[in-house]
Amino acid sequence: MSEAPLNDESPESDYSRQTVRGKGLRTGYTTGSCSAAASKAATIAFLTGTDVDRVTIHLPVGKDVEFQVHRCDTASDGQSVMCSVIKDGGDDPDVTHGAEICCTVSLNLETPGAVHIQGGPGVGTVTMPGTGIEVGGPAVTRVPRRMITESVLEAAAAHGLPADRGVTVEISIPGGEEIAKKTTNARLGVLGGLSILGSTGVVQPYSTAAWRASVHLAIDVAATNGLSHVVLSTGTQSEAFAKNHLDLPDMAYVEAGIFSGPSLKRCVMRRITRATHVGMIGKFSKMAMGYFVTHVAGNQVDTKFLADLAGECGAPTAVQEEMRLAASGRHFQEIAQAHGQMSLFPVLCQRVCDESHKLLGADAGALVVDALCFDFDGTLLGHASTSPEGVPLISPSGAPPLGSSG
Repeated sequence: MSEAPLNDESPESDYSRQTVRGKGLRTGYTTGSCSAAASKAATIAFLTGTDVDRVTIHLPVGKDVEFQVHRCDTASDGQSVMCSVIKDGGDDPDVTHGAEICCTVSLNLETPGAVHIQGGPGVGTVTMPGTGIEVGGPAVTRVPRRMITESVLEAAAAHGLPADRGVTVEISIPGGEEIAKKTTNARLGVLGGLSILGSTGVVQPYSTAAWRASVHLAIDVAATNGLSHVVLSTGTQSEAFAKNHLDLPDMAYVEAGIFSGPSLKRCVMRRITRATHVGMIGKFSKMAMGYFVTHVAGNQVDTKFLADLAGECGAPTAVQEEMRLAASGRHFQEIAQAHGQMSLFPVLCQRVCDESHKLLGADAGALVVDALCFDFDGTLLGHASTSPEGVPLISPSGAPPLGSSG
């Protein structure tokens, strides 16, 4: 048994030293890459009878990368070898950063020349359709499966795997079930642990691609499981507030974050017929102005736009001037509340709905869009809908739906 040291003098991988956009930020690697590296190392160790401390794999982005092997353990009966790699998320780590990705390799007679991938402790099991993975199987997505298979077969060919044998790879993640509680896995029907993911093999610092993909996946799962109404929240807080007013299953709630526009288009593509935006004044002010990938609008809330909207709702000129000088969206909201200018919030919500339909263009008729705006304590400030029947609201006690569009 050996345990390779992890220290500053020994980088996790050659690839982790690369930078992004010249800013000196380290790229990291995915759970899929770690699994491929660990499984290749375990295959080499099993077939050669020697410990492995470093291993090189080929990434989907066309680069070779060397990983340091954290552990290399041979079973007491000699029938399997486990190797592990510590996941490094680079300079934009997620909750899986630092997790130990373990792969145990053994031989089998059932699938000569093939690689059979299993999930062990800490790897989730797929329980619902829509993820692209067979229900009942381990949560290992398509690209990581290919990476693991190719890496194992390369090692097998180089080190003399008997022709009448196949390889079984069991992936496990110590503590994975607990880490998974910090992810959206359960909502997607992935239970008991983490997913083995990664379409490129690398984690680009501050890239939004993975975030957008996770939003699309959540919508896909909802659609595949027969839901026609989803809730697109701007964050976890607004989602929690919305659950007091909407009677929908947990799967219907999608944390769209800054991707409200792409989420609407995904809903149409997946034949979802109703989408409800839920959020607070900052994000809603940008959406009401037609910005549906909201980070492109900058960090500042346009208080002039909001003050003009308040003016359309009858706010006195002096109040409008005070609103224009507000330091933030929250400050604007406090001014509006202090002066009793609450009628602007339903109007703001209606603007969000109308701009959503403008964004969808010819597809607008395929999707009813609602909007619910909350304050920072969870009070519903206003709501609106493109449907004449309004938003299907309930009270926290489960009262019948309210018909008003706010």
